[in-house]
Amino acid sequence: MDFGFILIMIISAGISLLAQSYVKKMFTKYSQVGAIGGNTGAQVAAKILQTAGIFDVSIREQQGMLGDHYDPTKKCLVLSSENYHGRSLAAIGVAAHECGHAIQHQQAYAPLSMRMAAVGVTTFANQALSYLFFFGMFTGFLSTYVGVAAMAACWGVIMLFNLVTLPVEFDASRRAKIVLSQLGFTATPGENVAVAKVLNAAALTYVAAFLTSLLYFLYFLLPLLTGRSDD
Repeated sequence: MDFGFILIMIISAGISLLAQSYVKKMFTKYSQVGAIGGNTGAQVAAKILQTAGIFDVSIREQQGMLGDHYDPTKKCLVLSSENYHGRSLAAIGVAAHECGHAIQHQQAYAPLSMRMAAVGVTTFANQALSYLFFFGMFTGFLSTYVGVAAMAACWGVIMLFNLVTLPVEFDASRRAKIVLSQLGFTATPGENVAVAKVLNAAALTYVAAFLTSLLYFLYFLLPLLTGRSDD
């Protein structure tokens, strides 16, 4: 490994840790602040889905912190126990955000459709990276050019997937903020600001993932463009 690769590893790890730390800070802070409406995350999610005319999406509880997600293949909205039963501003914010994804699915939101279509190839690219690293670094099975080109291709796929993810996540948060206010789940400007802080912090993790994948993609792409990857 050269200095450039080590530097990228350090930078990407730092970006990721900072983003995760900020998310946990905001979530911990506002998970201790109860929403005036007193609804649980599950109740908020059920009402939002009902209002949107979505009746084929189940709401399930899952153990663990910050494992909340919407599964479009199973039409299932999964909330961590803390958010499923929680009545905090953080809990209802996260629940509304995941509902935003369900609404995107219902409306065939283009970036979400693109993201869903790219899951398979992105999973393959992620798995291939470890094999490419092993064969390229330790066995010499692949030529330098082929190894670098394959790594660039894999990171390019991951980078594009992360890029498409950004509008999906930001749009879901935008929808969440609007619907929480419209349905009266957030009753004051202060509550709206608090929910926005939680959701904006969560969005930073996706920005961090994109920046990390972009750095690695450029690291492997530039030698191909400058001819420095030749045997």
